[in-house]
Amino acid sequence: MKLLKYLPALSLKKKVSTKSLVVFTRQLSTLIAAGLPLVKSLRTLHDQLEAGALKDIIKQLANEVEGGTNFSESLSRFPRIFPEFYINMIKAGELGGMLEGILKRLSEFLDKNQKLKDRIKSALMYPAFVLMVAVLILIMLMVFVIPTFTNMFSELGGALPLPTKILIATSELTRKAWYLIPLIPVLIIFLYKLILRSPGRRLVVDKIKLHIPIIGGLTQQVCVARFSRTLGTLLTSGVPILNALETVKDTIGNEFIAHAVLEVRDSIKEGEGVSGPMDASKAFPPLVVKMVNIGEETGQLDKMLIQIADNFEEEVDVAIGGLTSLLEPILIVFMGLVVGFIVISMFMPLFSLAKLIG
Repeated sequence: MKLLKYLPALSLKKKVSTKSLVVFTRQLSTLIAAGLPLVKSLRTLHDQLEAGALKDIIKQLANEVEGGTNFSESLSRFPRIFPEFYINMIKAGELGGMLEGILKRLSEFLDKNQKLKDRIKSALMYPAFVLMVAVLILIMLMVFVIPTFTNMFSELGGALPLPTKILIATSELTRKAWYLIPLIPVLIIFLYKLILRSPGRRLVVDKIKLHIPIIGGLTQQVCVARFSRTLGTLLTSGVPILNALETVKDTIGNEFIAHAVLEVRDSIKEGEGVSGPMDASKAFPPLVVKMVNIGEETGQLDKMLIQIADNFEEEVDVAIGGLTSLLEPILIVFMGLVVGFIVISMFMPLFSLAKLIG
């Protein structure tokens, strides 16, 4: 019978978007603030939703809470939908009798986190589109244009310059193995994920990411903003710092910084503060360490972390704008070099022939 109870939850394979989760959390907070009991609030939200995964989940949540199960415990049955920090904050809200306020903070946190992701994605869309178009143009040149010149050079005879030979060989390879081209990015992604399966290799790769020019700085800013906002929100909601750090490590997105967070947690267990271990890890910028130190001394660590998150999210916006502006000329120069190589390689034999005729 216990197994049958969990079958409905296991059958829900569809993911719920962050936007839907934000709306659900905000609306639930509003209904509870209006004085509705939790079960009635959940059933109200269930009735207004269209058929889908979230509607089914809310129904099961309402049934379990009505049966006497804690809300946080019911949420934990859906780890693919409700992250660990979400469940921990709800648990803290239940223990402290401030579920309404916790839900409001959660909706704000999820909304800001999603906006940060959307800004990064939108900034990368244009360069990715330009690069894709450039690759398609190059493939068309290799498949349709270069072979015409190749036939002409064969009729003229004579030795071809090295750049022209390289270009012709590339064109022949592209025509014969064109079907392998789409597999190249798939293979790269597969190998990358294969490398990341090992915790040790992933730690090394994520550390290298932070030292890549331009991109490394942006990666660190994003991770620090995520760390600060998540930890600050958890502490503000009453989650103990050791539990909060354990939760935060899974939300950062960088194994090197996550490892540093675990070191901070272990140091706190031994009676140390937060800023000292953060400084020793070399994973956080000095400004962040100093601000955390000030937050500890003033007893306002949670507020200081939220302030750090706000500052770094603004810096991420500026960095993304700069990166987008930088990528455009880089792509133009890259395409110019490639097209220039093709043009020179094609005309070098013609120049040699013109000299012989002259």
